[in-house]
Amino acid sequence: MDGLTLFLCGDVMTGRGIDQILPTPSDPAIFEPWVRDARDYVGFAETANGAFPHPVSPSYIWGDATAEFDRRKPAVKIVNLETSITRSGDYERGKGINYRMHPGNVSCLLAAHIDVCVLANNHVMDYGISGLRETLQTLGAARVKTAGAGEMREQAEEPAVVVVGDCRVAVFAFGTMDSGIPPWWAAGDRRPGVSLLENLDPSTAERIGGRVQAVKRAGD
Repeated sequence: MDGLTLFLCGDVMTGRGIDQILPTPSDPAIFEPWVRDARDYVGFAETANGAFPHPVSPSYIWGDATAEFDRRKPAVKIVNLETSITRSGDYERGKGINYRMHPGNVSCLLAAHIDVCVLANNHVMDYGISGLRETLQTLGAARVKTAGAGEMREQAEEPAVVVVGDCRVAVFAFGTMDSGIPPWWAAGDRRPGVSLLENLDPSTAERIGGRVQAVKRAGD
């Protein structure tokens, strides 16, 4: 294979007003200093751009990107999903911003044929360990691969592997504390969480490089 076209998308947030206009909205209660009802964000959008009918179809949120998908035909689509997919109401107190999407709305990711969701970020555990577990379960049931979070550190650091023809695309995901990830979200030997790097020292780079080399095959 001469080459692959990849779709790489950062910070996909499907909570708050997005979740509210999709077919299965969550409880609209949110806990931000300035907004307490996620439906207010829908109102802000309608005030700025005019009213629109909702619920919307799962593909609606991708807008003009759907035509670009058709034109570019990426072999693998990878997004950084900055939202917990959960029914849980056990939000992290004191964080200020907590993103949640109802599991019934995972169809919005399927509508775009997302292959991999990176979860090593500062929002996937906004609704705690139970929210993380439901996120992993929901994406797994939808056959969307994940990287960057898991039931323990070993799983969190495993790559998501997508087979394309005669080659593989392996996606590793790691976060750092200066991206806003609380240190207590780090996955441990017996603790669910995200793959959080304590530092960016040469020893850390060597450890990650070792994990990549252990997985890498000819043609990857």
